[in-house]
Formats: sequence, structure tokens, C-alpha cells
Amino acid sequence: MANSEQRDGGSDRPTRVLLADDDRLVREGIAGILETSAGIEVVAEASDGVEALDLARSRLLDVVLLDVQMPRLDGIGVLERIAREKPSLPAAMLTTFSDESYIADAIRLGALGFFLKSDDPHHLVAGVRALASGGAAFSPRVARWLVRRQTGERPSRAAASRTAVGALTPRQRDLLAGVGRGHSNARIAADLHLSEGTVKQYLRTLFAALGVENRVRAAIIAYEAGLGSED
Repeated sequence: MANSEQRDGGSDRPTRVLLADDDRLVREGIAGILETSAGIEVVAEASDGVEALDLARSRLLDVVLLDVQMPRLDGIGVLERIAREKPSLPAAMLTTFSDESYIADAIRLGALGFFLKSDDPHHLVAGVRALASGGAAFSPRVARWLVRRQTGERPSRAAASRTAVGALTPRQRDLLAGVGRGHSNARIAADLHLSEGTVKQYLRTLFAALGVENRVRAAIIAYEAGLGSED
């Protein structure tokens, strides 16, 4: 969930985004997409990982978007340091299909989102909003790719995920479906007519039942079991 320090301005102020990518044209394009959406402001841009880390340390931010491959310090290195120094600041990776060798490390280090640079602008905007409100976010193409990649490496994964989901209660399956769609705790609470505090408690139990430690791994299981489709 977003850091209370980061969100001290309340919901009326824009979501503050740090965007890091060494390709200026890509960076300008993504910034332009985000800033056409009401409620999102790109407050800092970085052209390499060292600059991104300095800005993450010095600026008040709600979301960080990191290119995987950057000069001086790559996105994984920046993510590792942010996870250690500002663990409640949500970070997502900007990726291409050629970056798949980095994905496992990014998940392990706590990345809460994965977006293709060529994604539909709607998915990028929706993803940033989900991250800022405490959710995890995948573009649909990235989600399908992650599932295919993991099930390709371990053919039993999809079956194991379906078995694990089959052992959940109906309420837990509803919760997992919300996580798989990248919904925040507040959105899940509203959809299921629960309090947000209750959702937090239920999610801790759900993650323990699935044997996962974070929303991204739970979301992957949701996709593998067919629960992560778009509304």
C-alpha cells in the first residue's frame, strides 16, 4: 500500500510519478500519456538508474516507473534499493519482451506492476492509478506473457494453481480474482461489500493459504487459474 508519507496530500491532489527511462523519446511519450489523464502528474524524470535513485530518495512520490535496462544502474538495481529504503513506495517495471530474464528478480524484489512500453495508453494509466491506490498492475499482454513463461518452464504450474484455487473458499476466490485484476483493497472491499480493514485481514489469510508473500505472486496464480481476466 502507498506510504502515508507519500499520500499526505489526500485524494484531491495528483498522483506523483517518477518516470525513469534512458530513451528520451520513450520517456516523453509515456509522460505525455500519463499527463493527459486527470489526477496523474509526472513530477520527476530520470535518464539512468543513478539519477532515478537520487530522485526517489529526495522527492515525495506515489508511484515509480522504472525501465528495466538503464545505464549506470539498471531498473532491478534501483528497485532493490527502493524496496530496502522505501518499502511502501510502489514501483513498476517498464519492459519489453526481451527483458524476460529480469522478471523473476523484479517479482522477488517486490515490483508491483509490469507494463510494456508499447501498451495501450489506457492500461498504463489504469495501472498507475491501481498502484497509487494500493493494488498491483499488469497490462493484459504482460499478464498473459508471465503466465505462459512460468507455465512453459514448469508445465505443472497451471494445474497446481487450479488445485490451490480449488481449495479456497468462495470468498477467498473472489478476493483472489480482485487481486488478479489489479484492484486495490478499497476496490475489492467495495465490490465485495466489506470494510477495507476486513479485506486486509482476509488477504493475509489468502496469501498464507496460497503460500505466497505478495500481491504479484498471488496475481500470477489468479491468471494461471483463469481468475485474472479483465472485467
